[in-house]
Amino acid sequence: MENENPQHQEGKVAKAIEDQTAKVPSDVFLWAALGSMGVSFTLKLLGKKHDALFIGQWAAPFLLLGIYNKIVKTQGHD
Repeated sequence: MENENPQHQEGKVAKAIEDQTAKVPSDVFLWAALGSMGVSFTLKLLGKKHDALFIGQWAAPFLLLGIYNKIVKTQGHD
């Protein structure tokens, strides 16, 4: 579907990123989020509180990237 407003089209860089992102399976982002939570929990048990908090905060960005990936796959780009 072509965007009707030429002022709102994606640039070359965005199109290239979306083309590459669409190749990544959506499960990768889910497993990355779960993995970061697991590593965070392990670090917490080992007493490395600051490292655990740092790694644990990766889960949300991984899940957001998964949502972006799914949108690119289902909606495409212009």
